Amino acid sequence: MSTPPYPDEIKGPAAVESGDDVPQYDGSSIDTIKALVHEDHQHEIKLRTMSWQKAAWLLAGDQVCLAIMAQTWSLSVLGWVPGIITMVAAGILFWITSMTMWKYIMKYPQIKDICDFGYYAFGRNRFAYEFSGFMLLANNILLIGFHILTGAKVLNTLSDHSLCTVVFSVIATLMGIVLSLPRTLRHVSFMSMFSAAFMAVAVLLFLIFAGIEDAPLYGYNGNYPTDGPVRTYAFPLPGTTWVNCMNAVLNITFLWVPQILFPTFIAEMERPQDFPKSLTVLTGISIFLFIVPPAIGFRYLGQYSTAPAFGSLGVDAYKKGSFAFVIVPTLIIGVIYANVSAKYIYFRIMGTSRHAHSNTVIGWGIWCAVMAGIWILGFIFAEVIPSMGDFLSLLGSAFDSFFGFIYFAVAYWHLYRGKLFAGTWRSVMTVVHVFVMAVGLFILGPGFYSAVKAIIDDYSAAT
Repeated sequence: MSTPPYPDEIKGPAAVESGDDVPQYDGSSIDTIKALVHEDHQHEIKLRTMSWQKAAWLLAGDQVCLAIMAQTWSLSVLGWVPGIITMVAAGILFWITSMTMWKYIMKYPQIKDICDFGYYAFGRNRFAYEFSGFMLLANNILLIGFHILTGAKVLNTLSDHSLCTVVFSVIATLMGIVLSLPRTLRHVSFMSMFSAAFMAVAVLLFLIFAGIEDAPLYGYNGNYPTDGPVRTYAFPLPGTTWVNCMNAVLNITFLWVPQILFPTFIAEMERPQDFPKSLTVLTGISIFLFIVPPAIGFRYLGQYSTAPAFGSLGVDAYKKGSFAFVIVPTLIIGVIYANVSAKYIYFRIMGTSRHAHSNTVIGWGIWCAVMAGIWILGFIFAEVIPSMGDFLSLLGSAFDSFFGFIYFAVAYWHLYRGKLFAGTWRSVMTVVHVFVMAVGLFILGPGFYSAVKAIIDDYSAAT
């Protein structure tokens, strides 16, 4: 067992490149993909086995998540006009950057995760590889911690606080470890079907309950009717701070930027060239779920919206009835992030040894140890997370700035350098990717400041 070399030092099919700087994948790319799939299928544990349909389920299972229920709060801060514009713009940029990412991976089919992507995008830079690895683990483990905390809160709510939150966090952690044992994403995609379905039921029940109850119960400005009758508004209310507005935007951004996982998903597809089909399915689902339910929620909760919106429901039975279904996606999404994280660590430990792809005691022992370590770290972070809204904002600014914008603007430049303005459409897309880079830098700078400031304010208010 040894630390594996960097991507361009790997011998065999994975070292083959797909030609010169052309944006479209060509015959050599397809040959490389076939060689990689053939090599993978010689192993006892086969990874490159997902169809585009299973990949679509995996994508949906990852992105149809509790963060949808934070979007009603974002609308309550921004108002209809800035809120909807931000949601639509985020969706458009998500599609564009995801396609750019896919085209770049088709140029270098040997890319197996976001770390390899960063390595190639920044000129085969080893620092970029290590930085991407650190960011991948930090982002994913923090998100696992968030899902542990959410799972504990769900169990707490359903049980009427019969046990303390820490005990429920331990239960959620143990359940997550057990569910994370499958090694391939093809198996995880099966669980993702149930994850997306349960989250959809939770959202539907919330909308029904919000519509039939007389009034919401709780809002950040006090219980109903402390802040007056429920109302909606086109623009932010007077007194809304820049920090609150920025955090609301970051909440929306976080929901639309899951691309940190996409290279790993693509690497486990049997035909990576079919990824746009999976992406189209995901985009269609996302456009509906990320805009329509939050808008309906804002209509009935108004300024009393919380993150997640379940907290605003006035009838306890309604809150429990809708919130109960969240436990399944909470755990399964944590499993997806754990799987991607564990693979990065596992293959760095195992290198090219036979244990890496075989059903050996050593291989499975190290896999289980790595997975347990990831969930335990997530549990530790779960105990220090302040609030859902501010936490999502922090993740959006610190990580999504790179893995949703900056990395893909750089990749676009590599794909089309020398012909960035070759024709009207290419010129338009070049301008769009310049905007993508500007958005990434803005989120990383002022966005990160506002997220940290909000968390500091939360801690100050709690003491």
